[in-house]
This record gives sequence, C-alpha cells and structure tokens, in this order.
Amino acid sequence: MEFWEVLRRRKTTNGPFLDKPVSKEDQHRLMEAASRAPSHFNSQPWRFILIEDPARREKIAEIGGRTMRQLIAEGKFFERYRKYFRFSPEEMARRRDGILIDQLPAPLRPFTRQVMQPWATRLLRLLRVPEILGEDNRKLIAGSPLLLAALLDKSEYRPGELSGFYSLLALGMAIENIWLATVELGMGIQFISTPMEIPEAWAEIKRLLEVPDELELMALYRLGYLPPEPPRPRIDWQSHERRPIPQFVFRETCARPEEE
Repeated sequence: MEFWEVLRRRKTTNGPFLDKPVSKEDQHRLMEAASRAPSHFNSQPWRFILIEDPARREKIAEIGGRTMRQLIAEGKFFERYRKYFRFSPEEMARRRDGILIDQLPAPLRPFTRQVMQPWATRLLRLLRVPEILGEDNRKLIAGSPLLLAALLDKSEYRPGELSGFYSLLALGMAIENIWLATVELGMGIQFISTPMEIPEAWAEIKRLLEVPDELELMALYRLGYLPPEPPRPRIDWQSHERRPIPQFVFRETCARPEEE
C-alpha cells in the first residue's frame, strides 16, 4: 500500500473484529513497527504486553464495561468530553474537529443534543444508557482477539524531568507506528480509555498484568482483523474531518498563519 494511502486510511475501529486470532507473525510485525519509532538517544523506553488469554481478556473487558457504565451514570464522561461532540454534518464541516454523533438507538435520537448536557444524567439513567454503553464496551473488548498494553521504563520515564517528556514522545510515536501498521495488515485498533479514568480500576488492571514497580502502565488497546463490511455499534460517530492548514500551521512566527 502507498504510504500516503496508509496515512489517510488510518482510523479508530469502533466496531467488532473478526473472530480470528492475530497471527504471531503479524503481532511481531506490529512490535517491529513500534521499535522503529524514534526515541531520545535511542533509549527505546517503551515496553508492551501482548494479551491473548481469553480469561485475562474477559477480566479486562469486565473492567472496561464497568468503568464505562460508571462514568456515564455519574455524568463524568459527557462532562469531560462534550466539547468534542458535533451534532450535524454542517457543524462538523464548519468546525473540522471533534466527532460527529451520527448513530444512536431509536429511543435516544430525539434527545441527541440533550444527552450531552450536564443536567441530562437522570435522563440517561432512565433510558439505560450507562448499561447499554457499558455492555457494548465489555463485548467489544472481550471479542477482541488481541489486547495490547503499553508501558514505559521508569528509569527513563521520570515525570517532571525532560526524560519524562522525551519518553512520552517516544511512546506516542511508537503507538502511531503500530496504528499505521494495522492499516497495512488489514487490522483495526482502538484505545481502551475508560479504566484509566478511574484510579482503582487502573490499579486493578496493573495487578492483573503483574506490572512490576520499574514499569509504568500507560495505555491499553484492542486489536484484531477487520471484517469486509464492519458493522457499526449502536452508538457510533465519525471523525474524518481535519482542520485546514491555516488553522494549525504558522509561517516563521505564530503571528503569521500559513496560507493554503
């Protein structure tokens, strides 16, 4: 595949993967892609855990579903992220960022804008949105043939010091290499974000993965091969728009936006 096509096809997979194990060859290709990322003085501070065991995946899925349910029920999810939600193609085209909520279960559609407001937590509970999203999240994680934990070596990752910043940059670039490699391999990938938003749940996952004191667990991802026509989840969105160059690029100084 051409490099620019890979860049443009990179995306987050919101739906299910094929019920097919990820081959060890492809797993190692993903890890090689990560290893080719730049790092400060070639320090390579990243570490990864490949998780295939069904029981371990099921436990992580249970934690993912539970934390999603909790965040929605308490109103924290929409409180944190509602500034990124867009509700029409026109708004998305105008803003060129965030996510367009374009698929909701029928009972929720009349309340599309309202469910994102701070006062709507009671409405969400009445419509069982926390349970719906929590169970959907659990199923997606449990049905993913491969989970990936990303960690940093604490001898390099020292928050508050430059080495901490350099380590985060390096891990971000390694993860992006993995993300791009999934396009070439016919795979998808999604960040499992909700457990890390609740410290007790994140600590639970650390124990489950037996993370030693010298490593810091930074993120979790789910991966798998994509079906030919991926079905969309009951609650879904699009995020294809990108800001035009003059909105995020400057020429020489911040006083001069770059022209198209």
